[in-house]
Amino acid sequence: MSSNFNQSLRLIPIFSGALGSILLVINRFTITHLTDSQARSDVVGIILSGVLVLVGLLWQQIQPRSANAVTLIGEEKIEFNSYLDEETKLDLAWASHLILNNTVTKSVIIYYKKDILLRRGILGENDKVNPGKILNKVFEKQKAIYLVNLDLYPGRIEFDYLPINTQGVICQPLGKNGVMILGTNVSRSYTKQDENWIEGIADKITLTLQKN
Repeated sequence: MSSNFNQSLRLIPIFSGALGSILLVINRFTITHLTDSQARSDVVGIILSGVLVLVGLLWQQIQPRSANAVTLIGEEKIEFNSYLDEETKLDLAWASHLILNNTVTKSVIIYYKKDILLRRGILGENDKVNPGKILNKVFEKQKAIYLVNLDLYPGRIEFDYLPINTQGVICQPLGKNGVMILGTNVSRSYTKQDENWIEGIADKITLTLQKN
């Protein structure tokens, strides 16, 4: 379901409440004799219209609009490290294909033992990974880091191998020797389910790399 459709649904209570209030006012000025029952009905109608407007306003706060996707600046490609054997290439191709086609991920970098094994998706001009504070923290803590809005982090300069307008990044450890870096074109777009699923794929990649 599109974000525009969801936004339209959230506006329905506001429009309904406003329309109800307008119709009640018009009805009040068009009748010549107001009975007690009609007055009570008007009061109830005004209250209900006010509640609808209030509900609509609350929905705007509780269900904020999703961020807009951007067109990433870069070239779409797939590059393997020339030293990889065919079995490892096949496993990395399979894993990256799943991630690119089942999440909002647009860029995949697999960095292992100080070398890039795979670059796939929309990529930046730089083809080198120089770990900075963020990646080093991933290695140290052995926990994924999700940068929900890359523009807000001063450390974003270390991701110069991703498109310059990348909106969000997940750094997922591959054991103690590697990390998988995922970039997306929409900020705050990965769900907790996505993160858990990516972690599972990373575990499979780690086993493959440790074995081969």
